[in-house]
Amino acid sequence: MSKLKIAIQKSGRLSEKSLDILKQCGIKLANGDRKLLTAADNFPIEILFLRDDDIPQYVEQGVADIGILGENEVWEKDKDVLTIENLGFAGCKLSLAIPKDETYTGPSFFQNKKVATSYPKILQKFFIENNVTAEIEEIGGSVEIAPGIGLADGIFDIVSTGSTLLMNGLKEVEIVKKSSAVLISNKNLSAEKQAILDKLLFRIKAVKTSSENKYILLNAPNSAIENINSILPGMKSPTVIPLAEEGWSSIHSVVKEDEFWEVIDKLKDLGAQGILVIPIEKMIL
Repeated sequence: MSKLKIAIQKSGRLSEKSLDILKQCGIKLANGDRKLLTAADNFPIEILFLRDDDIPQYVEQGVADIGILGENEVWEKDKDVLTIENLGFAGCKLSLAIPKDETYTGPSFFQNKKVATSYPKILQKFFIENNVTAEIEEIGGSVEIAPGIGLADGIFDIVSTGSTLLMNGLKEVEIVKKSSAVLISNKNLSAEKQAILDKLLFRIKAVKTSSENKYILLNAPNSAIENINSILPGMKSPTVIPLAEEGWSSIHSVVKEDEFWEVIDKLKDLGAQGILVIPIEKMIL
């Protein structure tokens, strides 16, 4: 039987998150010693641990069938691959930054200036879209030190918290792209490998959906059920169970994580009591 080869970053936060989502999908890896190639015990996949910037090329060439990596690397490498699922973790920004004492006037600030980056293709596209002519200095690492040593007037790099910029006397002035982890695929998978990928995607989507929702249980007077149902639709409709105390019911439903606190306030206003919120391990629609 064929096995689906999946490439993930060999180290770092994205690597840990990638392994974690596979674990949540019920996939058990044969070992944890980060060999170049390792197989799952209970699912027909093999894991290739690679440099993240090599993954698009290997997926395009079919060395790996699919890959998990930052969307920023997909854009920069611009290989002929399919982006098939946004995984929703490892979020970051690709931003322009300049010395903190400079006054930013918009993209035109960079006209005829030099900008250091590890992402020249993405940056060049941004400059073209904004009619800016600037010199791009491509460097492999420690981009943030470039203005301080006189190599560039500004930088274009990944920004998470911004603390590294501050440490180097820089300030973020323009968010060019927002990136997160994605699943990419070779365009010419065999039917057998596509079937394995479809099963993996089914599991990944169940894990993603569960992380974006919470299971909620509450007690409420029967007179409030109709109004509560209108703000707690659940997957189809809430489950309503009569309580031993006459005139009251227990209501069970699902609420989206990003709407949670707003919904809770509305439920309390409608007389809901004993509200319990429980994480969902898996959620299959």
